[in-house]
Amino acid sequence: MQAYDRIVADADLDGLCAAAVLKQALPEATVRFAHPALVRSGHLDDIIDRRTVMVDLPFHPACGWYVDHHHTNRPNDDEASAFLEAGGRLDWQDAPSAARVAYDLMSPLHPMPHLEAVMPFVDALDSGGIERAVFLEDGPLVRLSRCLGLLNEPFMHHVLDLLVSGETIEALLNDPWVADTVAAARQDRAHALAMVKAHTTVIDGLAVCRLDGKDGRVSGYLVTAHVGSAADACCIIHGHVDGAIDRADRPALSASFYANSFHSSRRRVDLSRLATLLDPNGGGHANACGCRVQPLGSDGERQDREVEAEDVDRNLSAWLRLWRSLHAKAPHSSS
Repeated sequence: MQAYDRIVADADLDGLCAAAVLKQALPEATVRFAHPALVRSGHLDDIIDRRTVMVDLPFHPACGWYVDHHHTNRPNDDEASAFLEAGGRLDWQDAPSAARVAYDLMSPLHPMPHLEAVMPFVDALDSGGIERAVFLEDGPLVRLSRCLGLLNEPFMHHVLDLLVSGETIEALLNDPWVADTVAAARQDRAHALAMVKAHTTVIDGLAVCRLDGKDGRVSGYLVTAHVGSAADACCIIHGHVDGAIDRADRPALSASFYANSFHSSRRRVDLSRLATLLDPNGGGHANACGCRVQPLGSDGERQDREVEAEDVDRNLSAWLRLWRSLHAKAPHSSS
């Protein structure tokens, strides 16, 4: 295998597990956690080269090996050809998680029985397949997934080291740091639910959760579990008008869109259409994606200026117009 000395992965459970799988095959590689906006904005250009593996993040043509499963991240034919001709390795698969892509590639060469048990949970959580009862039970793996992110990067590296060392999930959850962090997350859930209840409104079948200007984040699972069958999807707006892409403690204004996977007869809307409507760097999956709030004029056209608080309403109006159009024509789910 070509020498790779750095793994750059998304800072969520999928990215963490994918990094753990890849590090089994590349034990000398360092791991850097990131998020999609950091890649798309060029903030990581200085550390991405042909010795870098990118996983669960947007495609970057300067990397050496690209592993992912997001539909809007998949390089087009021209990009893929140029990347391969330059010596890059491309492993994009239509899979429920990036960790699954990495696991299926690496496990035949590097058996990982300790990771096999957690893979179905990672697949379900990342692809919208987790059952409502499992989510509401708020078991230790659900809580662990909420404890990850760039604000908790030292903790992520601790969990990564445990997984790479061969610890089973049971042993990992009994680790003192992990056990204390996961226990504290139970209290955080109550606060997050209170925020959802206070700031969510269902508009034409879309649950809009307005957390802009507020600290803390909530998941699409929590919002859709709260609204039930009243909404087919949700839009969560979070971040701060004076925030920045590279500040985990005060992120830029952005929006996340999630299908209501708990509503079996929902209308299936390709939410990536909303994520890419205003932001050329938005994207993700049809049922889970996101974008940054854009500076718009009263005419809805993008302006060359910094984002202001009023842009949230302007972006939301544009998303809702497209949502109504797509929703009216969308087929009902069969599962």
